[in-house]
Amino acid sequence: MNPPFISVLDDLGSLTDEAALHFVDAAREAVTEHGVFRVALAGGSTPAGLYRHLSLEPFVSVIPWSRVSVFWGDERCVPECDISRNDLSARETFLSLVPIPPENVHPIPAAFPDGAERYEADIRRVFGLTRGEWPRFDLVILGIGQDGHTASLFPGQEALGESEKLAVRVTSAPKPPPERITLTLPVLNAAARVAFLAAGSDKAAAVKRAVAGDPLIPAGLVRPLDGKLHFLLDSEAASLI
Repeated sequence: MNPPFISVLDDLGSLTDEAALHFVDAAREAVTEHGVFRVALAGGSTPAGLYRHLSLEPFVSVIPWSRVSVFWGDERCVPECDISRNDLSARETFLSLVPIPPENVHPIPAAFPDGAERYEADIRRVFGLTRGEWPRFDLVILGIGQDGHTASLFPGQEALGESEKLAVRVTSAPKPPPERITLTLPVLNAAARVAFLAAGSDKAAAVKRAVAGDPLIPAGLVRPLDGKLHFLLDSEAASLI
């Protein structure tokens, strides 16, 4: 298990630029190594800035979009047209603006009662997994909440102890909506790269705990077993480390 890499940028604009460069680097490396780039996206305002960058030059032209497969780390259990969905935000900010094949986009079917099972089956199909194997995402992008949650893994929730499933339904999230579907910790920790994006002084305390690997918060439990962990932070989010 490698120690985390920490990049502190002056402001949100610089953070977004650095995150876009990180995305491009991960994509190029993955395509060179095994012909495809599989990424799990996050929701939230800071990642949304990254996604807008990816639809613009110079980034859009240097990413091999035909080799990119997009997934999500979590999703809210609301109708597909609901503006609070992570996948809708990503489609509007960049997926509809870049030349990615529609079949390469894998939203979480969170509106279905068996959405977690459907999502796991889709991941297993795309990655060609056999029983007991974990997917190795080339990049997982994560945010972090003030309470230390990441994806839809919240402190004290049963989902944190999941050791077999790739995705689970959360039924009592402490922030609305209470029902969500999330990738599990073993999936996050099997990734080749994990990148936390955080901005603002309200995230500073949680970032400090996550960087230290505090096991009492979900973000502190994200430690890729054979991959790289990056924290991309603005100066306010990094103020306590």
